[in-house]
Amino acid sequence: MRKLLIALLFGLSFALLAACGSSNDASSNDGANNAEEPEAADEADGAEEGEETESEDGVSDRVKELQDSGVIVGFANEKPYAYEEDGELKGVAVAVATEVLNELGIDNVEGHLSDFGELIPGLTANKFDIITASMAITADRCENVAFGEPEVKYGEGLIVEKGNPLDLHSYQDIADNSDVTVSIMQGATEIGFVQDVGVDKKQIQEAPDIPATLSAVESGRADATTGTEMTIKMALESLGSDKLEFVEDFEQPDVEGNPSYGAAAFRMDDDALREAYNEKLAELKGTDRYAELLEENYFSEVANSVEEEVTTEKVCNGEF
Repeated sequence: MRKLLIALLFGLSFALLAACGSSNDASSNDGANNAEEPEAADEADGAEEGEETESEDGVSDRVKELQDSGVIVGFANEKPYAYEEDGELKGVAVAVATEVLNELGIDNVEGHLSDFGELIPGLTANKFDIITASMAITADRCENVAFGEPEVKYGEGLIVEKGNPLDLHSYQDIADNSDVTVSIMQGATEIGFVQDVGVDKKQIQEAPDIPATLSAVESGRADATTGTEMTIKMALESLGSDKLEFVEDFEQPDVEGNPSYGAAAFRMDDDALREAYNEKLAELKGTDRYAELLEENYFSEVANSVEEEVTTEKVCNGEF
């Protein structure tokens, strides 16, 4: 009797589908499956087609998918946030992201080096699942990617020719002297920062990465370079040049977005991964391990950890 009932249901479903020639393939497949296994509708518990579901252990389908396939992370060569050394991913952004992803049960984390300006395009083009270089959360970027919650905060720095012959101690000093040129990494927030205080576009030279900005100043093609304080200070130390110096008394710009809050970023439609990541990140921040990861990667917990009241939503809205 049960076999007969199933056969009748199958026949009825087939007839209905044949009558609805405009139905797409996905709908047809769903109808066929329901006809063969009537119990499946109950097991779905009313979930709508395409809706992200969770297993009994609370893990989303998206996370389970990445547990099996691994995750592809795009990062920029910007020490100490994310960089490659001896074929290994290092940096505070990489360390935090890897810790969080491992806690999600994702052990296969594959990193790809990219120019900073190519991170967001690579993410939106599905080249990466996540981008992480402690990228500053900004209102403009929030329109193109979905940031995770903030992981670190940082300020700005300035490098000039040895002896600082042009007496540059702030972005305002650059704005006040139209002959000064400043080299800045392509896509970096500092391009907007210097313009906010009056630096003309003609004074700005864009370069693909931090080493290229230092080279521009060292060779005399630019008078100064700026970037996040820790990044350019460490880059200068690694370069070992006696032609350049870090401006120790640099005056931090009073512009929206400074200090910056860095975070991993996800595609706009990848809510399941972002929410799972945020959950584990919040747990990590509540442990001593978070402070260890910062300090192991040249960051002071006191200076660089994010205050509890600072959220991605607030930063995107310009509240911080």
